[in-house]
Amino acid sequence: MSLTIRLSHCDGLHGRKLPGFAQGISMSDADKHRARIFLHRGQLAQAKAAYEQAVTDDRLAHDQCAISDSLGNLGNVCALLGDLDQAEICYREVLNIQRMERDQQAIAHTLVNLGNLHISADHPERARPYYLEALDLLRDLKDDRALGILYSNLALQEAREGKWEQAVRSFTQALDFHRVVGNEEGLAVAYSQLGRCFLDQGDLTRAERCLNNASEHYIKLGNEPAEAAVLRQLTSLYDSRRDFVSARRCLERVVSLDQRYRLPELQADLVNLLKLKDSG
Repeated sequence: MSLTIRLSHCDGLHGRKLPGFAQGISMSDADKHRARIFLHRGQLAQAKAAYEQAVTDDRLAHDQCAISDSLGNLGNVCALLGDLDQAEICYREVLNIQRMERDQQAIAHTLVNLGNLHISADHPERARPYYLEALDLLRDLKDDRALGILYSNLALQEAREGKWEQAVRSFTQALDFHRVVGNEEGLAVAYSQLGRCFLDQGDLTRAERCLNNASEHYIKLGNEPAEAAVLRQLTSLYDSRRDFVSARRCLERVVSLDQRYRLPELQADLVNLLKLKDSG
């Protein structure tokens, strides 16, 4: 996400770890522990059932904070499963609880999740108010890491709507916040997205600069599949300039990464590489 839906609402919003099995553990905590195991295995349906049971147990215990945590995790899993309506129901109840507790940071993250849901549901106009309210809270909290992610989200939506100048400003702000906290992954993603934005505007010079920066950050991170995705965009850019030598060099690197990681684009990239060799 581009999107920033969190796998662990508890850890991400309140800074508390879900407990493991221990003598005297509550039924709710046992359900949460099982859910985390299912999540780790990618068994989302089982994780959902475990979190649903945890919510039931927490309601019986009348523990509002625990209910908020369990519902947040349930909302995350529903979102990952594509059940966006149920995820929204969970997040809205979480938000009501957090507003009563006046937990500003938790409120901000839940607002971002609600915005992300509306983006996923292709209702961007409904996402923006959530993002803007979260932005105000995160500025007050000086949560630079979250601000970097949120500005990227806003920029992506602005780019989709063709609001290029706003998108560039938002991406630039995202990059500034990512630099402050040293978020290499955030920098890589934002540079890649900004490069795509410039490509869509036909600004090849600035697109090239951003995509090269993105590639360098992915190399630092050791994320070679992501590097390959950026190099494909650079290949297209150089091809459009008829700089076939640079395009071929990028695509040869991409093909080597396709083969190493068995990426699904391998055949298409091989075909494009043959075309480039014929052109050059």
